Amino acid sequence: MTNKVLVTGANGFVGRATCTALADLDIPVRRAVRSLPPEASPPVQWREDISRAQETCRVGDIGESTDWSKALDGIGVVVHLAAHVHVMKKSGARALAEFHRVNTAGTEQLARAAVKAGVRRFVYLSSVGVHGRSTNGRPFTEADVPHPHDAYTMSKWEAEQKLRTIANDSALEIVILRPPIVYGPGEPGNFVRLVQLVDSGLPLPLEAASARRSLIYVRNLVNAIITCVQHPGAAGQTFLVSDGEDISTRELVCRIADALGRRTTLIPLPLGCLRVLGRLTGKSKQLNSLLGSLVIDSSRIRRELAWSPPCSMSDGLRATADWYLARPST
Repeated sequence: MTNKVLVTGANGFVGRATCTALADLDIPVRRAVRSLPPEASPPVQWREDISRAQETCRVGDIGESTDWSKALDGIGVVVHLAAHVHVMKKSGARALAEFHRVNTAGTEQLARAAVKAGVRRFVYLSSVGVHGRSTNGRPFTEADVPHPHDAYTMSKWEAEQKLRTIANDSALEIVILRPPIVYGPGEPGNFVRLVQLVDSGLPLPLEAASARRSLIYVRNLVNAIITCVQHPGAAGQTFLVSDGEDISTRELVCRIADALGRRTTLIPLPLGCLRVLGRLTGKSKQLNSLLGSLVIDSSRIRRELAWSPPCSMSDGLRATADWYLARPST
């Protein structure tokens, strides 16, 4: 029987799915959120969802001074999903400071509080981006030297190092997961924007986008998270995790179109022209995520924890398309 699990970032895309999956397994869940709805605002600190047996705890802003003592009371495992991911219109130094405050110092504060509270295990959702922006010739593995490439991935890598230091000085079991792009129903970012583009029926200049990328369906990621919560062999480990089906953007667009029941037209515009267009429109980062190669080798978690994704990529794309098509019109 797994002890009660604290899930941070419980209102987020991955957090909601993780809390639901844990509750479905009858694992007690405490959802840590930055704020509660108005009806549960101060002085009320807790709210109980009787139907799902989930507690919700307000912890406020996450940083180096967050008080986690009440949230961690009676907790056996922490799943730390909360993170600052937004690109801000600030200078590089200010952006780096904000990412560091939430993602690095905030993670360290939570882990040290977990040690004091007697928490047994700490599962941390990092990012494949700590390895670098793209792969060249072979997939990333856990043995590769990290090369974080922006403020977000640097803050994630620094958080990983803080966690390892804490684990070395305590009995806290650290488990680190590094996923690639996560997709699925409710995804709020670039993936759903790609689905919107495919659904529009507009010709897309992606015929030449043949570089392969790894992805992970949210249900597969959640399943890996829960495996790391429960499996004795996960303690002290770092795992790359993906669907295991690495595909090109061109193929991904075609498969999304098929899931949507749409026809799509791809134009063979040279990649160099696309990159120039990205720079001119300020969309270089988004285009790089479509055009560059980023493939990971997730064999370690499969081998050491006997984990395999419960859903195929086709399952995930179909579920995402069904959710997208069922959304209310805006």
